[in-house]
Amino acid sequence: MRRVSKTARVRVALTLNGRKLSGEAEPRLLLSDFLRHALGATGTHVGCEHGICGSCTVLIDGVAQRSCLTLAVQAEGREVRTVESLAAPDGTLNPLQQAFRNNHALQCGFCTPGILMSFTDFLARNPHPSEAEIREVLSGHLCRCTGYAGIVEAIKEASSSALVVEKEAKP
Repeated sequence: MRRVSKTARVRVALTLNGRKLSGEAEPRLLLSDFLRHALGATGTHVGCEHGICGSCTVLIDGVAQRSCLTLAVQAEGREVRTVESLAAPDGTLNPLQQAFRNNHALQCGFCTPGILMSFTDFLARNPHPSEAEIREVLSGHLCRCTGYAGIVEAIKEASSSALVVEKEAKP
């Protein structure tokens, strides 16, 4: 990682959802804020800013990470995927998103992007999880609306389409 002065603005170049982009950031700027304000990826939500709620989860080099605990400069040269990358260009939902829709797994939708990104990573590594494994991953996310039952059912449904989700997780 390069060293930068704490007062300098630096250019951060990364691949966002398959597109090479860059923007300027102060060294202390969080990746979540950089994605939203510098690059316009507003699907990444900011909730607690402490890594507890999970709403800011993105994939960095294919691995789910909290963007509120990651500095923008740490994403230099990395591949970052946000919820905007999941649906097809024509708006067709991917199997995970469709399962959420089918099972009424969202209400206000604030936590949904982070949950979708966590499970995109998880299902790519574990295509046929048990309910206990689903709940373990889900325990890293806070949702005040759904009671989680619909989310668990959606993940179960999506795991039956895990090969499709896995292919989509690896561009």
